Amino acid sequence: MIHLSLCSRARLAHPLPFAILFISLPLSVCGCCGPLRPRYKRLVDNIFPEDPKDGLVKSDMEKLTFYAVSAPEKLDRIGEYLAERLSRDVVRHRYGYVVIAMEALDQLLMACHSQSIKPFVESFLHMVAKLLESGEPDLQVLGTNSFVKFANIEEDTPSYHRRYDFFVSQFSAMCHSTHEDSETRNRIRVAGIKGLQGVVRKTVNDELQAIIWEPQHMDKLIPSMLFNMQDNEDSERYSTKENPASLAESCFRELLGRAAYGNMNNAVHPVLVHLDNHHLWDPNDFAVSCFRIIMYSIQAQHSHHVIQQVLSHLDTHSKNTPRVRAGIVQVLLETVAIAAKGSIGPTVLEVFNTLLKHLRMSVDFELGDGSRRNSASSHSSTRTKESEERIVQNAIIQTIGFFGGNLPDYQRAEVMMFIMGKVPVYGTPCHTLDTVKIGHQGTKRIQAMLLSSLIMVTSGFKCKTMCAGLPVSFLEPLCSISLMEDSELRQLVLEILHNIIDRHDNRAKLRGIRIIPNVAALKIKREKISKQDVVFMKKHGQQLYRHIYLGCKEDDNVQKNFELLFTALALITIELANEEVVIDLMRLSIALQDMALVNEENMPMFIRCGIMALVAAYLNFLSQMIANPPFCQHVSKVIEMRNLDAPHLLPEHVFREKCVLPDSLDRDDVGLYFQTADLAEALSVPGYNVERLAIPYIPQVTDEDRLSRRKSFVDTISLQVDILSNSLPDQSQLAEEITFETLKKAIDTTGLEEQERERRRQVMEKFQKAPFEEIAAHCESKASMLHDRLAQIFELTIRPPPSPSGTVTVTSGHVQYQSVPVYEMKFPDLCVY
Repeated sequence: MIHLSLCSRARLAHPLPFAILFISLPLSVCGCCGPLRPRYKRLVDNIFPEDPKDGLVKSDMEKLTFYAVSAPEKLDRIGEYLAERLSRDVVRHRYGYVVIAMEALDQLLMACHSQSIKPFVESFLHMVAKLLESGEPDLQVLGTNSFVKFANIEEDTPSYHRRYDFFVSQFSAMCHSTHEDSETRNRIRVAGIKGLQGVVRKTVNDELQAIIWEPQHMDKLIPSMLFNMQDNEDSERYSTKENPASLAESCFRELLGRAAYGNMNNAVHPVLVHLDNHHLWDPNDFAVSCFRIIMYSIQAQHSHHVIQQVLSHLDTHSKNTPRVRAGIVQVLLETVAIAAKGSIGPTVLEVFNTLLKHLRMSVDFELGDGSRRNSASSHSSTRTKESEERIVQNAIIQTIGFFGGNLPDYQRAEVMMFIMGKVPVYGTPCHTLDTVKIGHQGTKRIQAMLLSSLIMVTSGFKCKTMCAGLPVSFLEPLCSISLMEDSELRQLVLEILHNIIDRHDNRAKLRGIRIIPNVAALKIKREKISKQDVVFMKKHGQQLYRHIYLGCKEDDNVQKNFELLFTALALITIELANEEVVIDLMRLSIALQDMALVNEENMPMFIRCGIMALVAAYLNFLSQMIANPPFCQHVSKVIEMRNLDAPHLLPEHVFREKCVLPDSLDRDDVGLYFQTADLAEALSVPGYNVERLAIPYIPQVTDEDRLSRRKSFVDTISLQVDILSNSLPDQSQLAEEITFETLKKAIDTTGLEEQERERRRQVMEKFQKAPFEEIAAHCESKASMLHDRLAQIFELTIRPPPSPSGTVTVTSGHVQYQSVPVYEMKFPDLCVY
């Protein structure tokens, strides 16, 4: 009061301006006068109305905005003052003024884009943080909306010191809101997801904010989105913009789409951890949908990162329950199915190696210890576990097949070789799949599953040449497996051969074994055999013939085996047959017929009749394919005779369930069988070497017999050894005088085939029943005979010729020289001109 009275008196006594007198007064007077406050504070105070319900004073807000744009250096002070007022209003629960302050901040942010906005942004973020910490849903939503508006602003220069750690944590906590009211809970979660989306947009394009991709932030961002994507029970009640599940999925896609090469692992790992923590591998519908989103959102060149992550995760769960492993494998299947259409990088063989390793482990888990399997108490649990392991194995096989089936042909060939190298074959080292511990049953299971995966890999494989589709390193082990005494394995091998050989999709037209009345009606597609395929058949045709020949006489053959054998013969005829191959296939057919008639190996009658039916069906097909009328006529005649007298020799009858089979086959009824002489006469046209038909087909002996543990191993070896040993003429045969009777016997072939069969039977019986010492002595005598012959040859060739100067002889103690005239000397043929 004293100071005010002095002012009034001085004002009356002196006509000086009031301002001059006011300067000399104490400073305490300035704080009490509103008009003397800084202009920015007065402008800020003016935007707040007396009643917060009236809202922001627009005219004063325009003045404040104009002042901020004109004097950008004042922005930091404006921000500090607004933050001070907002903090005071939040504490006092004056939420109306809080809303007005945030609206003013938003408008200032939108209007000011100068470099001086950096300090103002710090004040703005501080105010947003205050709102998020308040705990009031309305304030949290308000702060989030302001932050989203700020996130959409593109700043001219990057910020070196700004961090968003608090916002990531707070928005993630809001995404997991458990508010009692469902509507409020939904609002908070939507706000949290929008806030995370704003953080992502604000940071991923800023090189200085790469810290957002670090694990401590991704471990909060990713699970928050997945939690809301998973919890979509009330999704139908809300629109797309207010639906937490759809909004989280959109944010998840956006985040993955912005992931760079080095950030992909940090983005995928939290997904796997979330699926583990919430037990989402069984059932795995949500896991599959998550990885579909991942694969379609990321850049194609980064796909192999995701595959590697899933593979390593499968390794970490190698000892988990079968359903969990099956769920991971099915997720891998979906991942691989999408990645195979684009770039998959260097992970092709790694995928197959890991899957094959887990396939082996699944077999180990299924079989387990023999004592545990045999215990009665655990019989039901063991059966359940085996069925669950079958789910894992089927999932792995499907993944292998689908992945291989979508690869380019050059990569598919490599994968075929890789898988074939993993198939355990008896007698060969197999380091990756040890067959000692799992035993015969486990080995058979692995063989069947690997061959099944090969069928899927080779499905649709179109190799330009057979050398590329069936290289030696692939064909030999495949043929080795085809000789094993298991009909299922042989069927799988035949299906693999069908996939590779059938390059014009004719297999479906040849399904089943039957007498086809009109092959032309099938409209079979074929091309002229190439030179490369001709070379392939010259080199490896005998392996294919041998595979078919030995596969026909197995005792456990069923109808499907004969059907697949017929299809194999038909496909070879379509894709690889020239005139020479046709002759070889006819020789093979006659050899199969003779094998069924003679029955040297005591085959069941069903197998013998099945072979006869196979030969009839194939020769009927072959005769129509080469369009030779005499050939067709002979085949039709034999089939007609069989229809009348022996229907069990035709496929339509022998493979019926109630077909009556005879006790023996009538070998004397020549009309029921195909005759070599008639076939040779029918093919006596240019291009066919009919003389080769008279040469009986004998399968070659290779190492495959040893590798496959065939029972007929000794029989085949002994047969060939005897044939080779007896094919060498001895000295008496060389000295035999050639007469008219000898020539007559050579021309007359009546009974020659019967004598040959009898000789073969005796040889086989000798090697089967004779003691080992006798067989060894026999072989030793043959070897000594060979050495004697070689010694005679060497003596004749190494002995020096007579010299014209004479030879020295000693007679009665006297040395005499006997010269040899040149005209009496015998020179080698090579020395005579």
